[in-house]
Amino acid sequence: MTDKIDRQEALAHAGIDTLAVRAGQVRSAEGEHSEALYLTSSYVFESAAEAAARFGGDQPGNVYSRYTNPTVRTLEERIAAMEGCERAVATASGMSAILSTCMALLKAGDHIVCSRSVFGTTSVLFTKYMARFGVDTRFVDPTDYDQWRGAFTEKTRLVFVETPSNPLCDVVDLAQLAEITHSRGALLVVDNCFCTPALQKPVLFGADLVIHSATKYIDGQGRCLGGLVAGAAEHIDEVLAFIRSAGPTMSAFNAWVFLKGLETLRLRMDAHSASALTLAHWLQAQPAVEKVFYAGLPDHPGHELARAQQRAFGGVLSFRVKGGREAAWQVIDSTRIVSLTANLGDAKTTIVHPATTTHGRLSDEQKAAAGISDNLIRVAVGLEDVQDIQADLERGLSSL
Repeated sequence: MTDKIDRQEALAHAGIDTLAVRAGQVRSAEGEHSEALYLTSSYVFESAAEAAARFGGDQPGNVYSRYTNPTVRTLEERIAAMEGCERAVATASGMSAILSTCMALLKAGDHIVCSRSVFGTTSVLFTKYMARFGVDTRFVDPTDYDQWRGAFTEKTRLVFVETPSNPLCDVVDLAQLAEITHSRGALLVVDNCFCTPALQKPVLFGADLVIHSATKYIDGQGRCLGGLVAGAAEHIDEVLAFIRSAGPTMSAFNAWVFLKGLETLRLRMDAHSASALTLAHWLQAQPAVEKVFYAGLPDHPGHELARAQQRAFGGVLSFRVKGGREAAWQVIDSTRIVSLTANLGDAKTTIVHPATTTHGRLSDEQKAAAGISDNLIRVAVGLEDVQDIQADLERGLSSL
């Protein structure tokens, strides 16, 4: 225990790269250098009295891996340290992180205000499933702060936003939104999937909770599913209580994979960002491209704000081609290197048509409001040579 305390104190003011490699690790009696992988569903107690104390919460320690697991706990403590939060809890997927947060902190009759520029499944979760439990949602333009103010009711308990958003890279002024949210007594929840703590720390701008799909950049190689929620202990304890009862728990193996991913997170995010910026500039010069959405471009309306909130601009961009769905599909189907898949944050560049995949479950009206047009293509830039990605996209663009 003394060794753990000494290392925690040494890491208290460490940089993001050090935290990504070191935070949260507690070595076993074996003295392992790499984080241990605890593949166990349950734990053995020394006596019936100890078991009762553990189950009753009177004594710290492991009870069951739906509740706690040493490998998962290491990941939780590492993410909390990297995000600058008191606590974090891991879940089975990014969507289960959002669901668990809502189920833990909301009740029937409560109200959510959400950016309309969010992942399609997030919209479906709020409008279809949370509505069944008596929780209403109002969607607003993410960069119209008068709309945010006007959307609150006396029952608003939670504000949800992605920044940069999926897929149009809208950038939200987190400090201004936090002020609006807190003045109405609500909690600000920020999906930090596109940036990760390597590029952005929402709590520094007033966010109460930070959500991650660890499936994306935290893994970095498209191997495992997982989610994370970080924030103040009082809120995380509520989320953890829901997870213990409902069961959307992260597996120990997935947590171990994510720990390995975190060790290279900042390096990868810098590389993704640099290549995405190069690709965005190149796309702007292509005759078949109508518009490029990437906050790293000086003409993007959120460019200066992104420079202030983020350390770099991230690896995801979108663009509209001249033509409709057929033109977008032609560009996508002409690629030979990039992967046609809805996932992002991978070492491999991925391409997708949001209107018929990630946002395909939205109504036509919802798509139009969110800017999800039929000629929109999303690219999550990987770690290949960017010239090869350009050449791959050029095959389809030159044919339009």
